Amino acid sequence: MRAIFHNAVVFAMEAQLLSDNPIPKVSWSLPEPVEEELAPEGVASPEQARALLRAVGQQGDRGRRLVAFFGCLYFAAARPGETIALKRSQCCLPRRGWGLLRLQETRPRAGSAWTDSGEAHDRRGLKKRSRKTVRAVPVPPELVAMLRWHIDAYGTAPDGRLFRTARGGLLQESGYGQVWARARESALAPADLATGLAARPYDLRHAGLSAWLASGVDPQTVAKRAGHSVTVLLRVYAKFINNSDDTANAKIAARLAERSGAPA
Repeated sequence: MRAIFHNAVVFAMEAQLLSDNPIPKVSWSLPEPVEEELAPEGVASPEQARALLRAVGQQGDRGRRLVAFFGCLYFAAARPGETIALKRSQCCLPRRGWGLLRLQETRPRAGSAWTDSGEAHDRRGLKKRSRKTVRAVPVPPELVAMLRWHIDAYGTAPDGRLFRTARGGLLQESGYGQVWARARESALAPADLATGLAARPYDLRHAGLSAWLASGVDPQTVAKRAGHSVTVLLRVYAKFINNSDDTANAKIAARLAERSGAPA
């Protein structure tokens, strides 16, 4: 849109409808998108998320290529564009225990006319972060195993990327979206399908973050791993935060006892 507007202004100047270009004098930034609070009934549970991942893997080679991709969206709460850009050098995948992903780039589809490289997918840093920012996300053994299997089975692209199409190209939303739609139809009950549960692959990220918060992980840690501000996290995921009074009281009592030396 910005390029179209710029060309329109240039045309107006050439037609002598404008004496000069007013664009440099205008200070404007894209307004912040308003993210609405998530409702628990629309978010997949851990059991449902795993059932969906299994259903992805049951769709032949095309599906098996995407199991670990969707796994990153759930277990690492990564955005699709971040996962498309993920490289082997950014993954610590031990044979035992937790691993670590170092997310640093995102590859959103913008169209070849809108990128500096002429490629359909742009190259950008993490959302609303410096190009050099790295977001470290610890990942559970379940995802580590998925990623190790994926690398053993399919290798990596010449530039080190983990995920690519059968022909070696960048994953397209239309392609992995079709696999996801079939997985939903296979794994979810009709009532859940009707509610729009996990309707988009991106909803796996919502499910992952919701699971972290519901398990009692503090919002600051969740926000750091998700690449969110705490303010946005609390607004969008408020209903998933574990605010049990009993849990809170026990933590407070333990801390007070530690400082005073008295038994809790």
